Amino acid sequence: MPLLRQLEFAFRTVAGIADPGRFDAFLDAGVTDPGYNDADRNLNLEETARELLRSLGAAHIAADLHVEWNPRLKTAAGRADCRQRLISLNPRLVEHPTEIDRTLRHELAHILAQFRAGRRRIPPHGGEWRQACVDLGIADEKRCHNLPFPAQIYAARFVYRCPNCRQEFPRVRRMRRAVACLACCRKHNGGEFDLRFRLRILRSC
Repeated sequence: MPLLRQLEFAFRTVAGIADPGRFDAFLDAGVTDPGYNDADRNLNLEETARELLRSLGAAHIAADLHVEWNPRLKTAAGRADCRQRLISLNPRLVEHPTEIDRTLRHELAHILAQFRAGRRRIPPHGGEWRQACVDLGIADEKRCHNLPFPAQIYAARFVYRCPNCRQEFPRVRRMRRAVACLACCRKHNGGEFDLRFRLRILRSC
């Protein structure tokens, strides 16, 4: 599954105010789907996920959870959108049926971990996620799958630079939101977003 870049993070703003509860968990996924497609929903997996949430004291969000098959996923086994409470699964998982339940729980752990954290910003595969994996019965879960999905390599068309540490960040797509250097934000601002370290475009190809 796609990994969040370790040196950067994003935030959204509403009326100019940062809202930590409305950030995209997976920058490398490219675009966060605005919703889900009823035709692609899997009601059996959806009910399984909802029951798991209810059993772990997260009934508050269980009713809003949706699970879909998303053909746009190519190399990722799955993806979780904590804002939409949406789990997207790669249709190619049907070729590996024993991995479907584990992938569902892996993605559900992201949603459960963020629910428990509330509005606090947490790393995608940090301690909160690992504890959620334990509670969901996949204590030995890894950050990445090892399924034989074809890898797609895209050339970086944009390069951004931190104005403070000068670290460069190649990106396939142009950034549509404010993004800051995580290392500098951690070092100088307690890990909170700081405009001083907002990445600036260096060049485009």
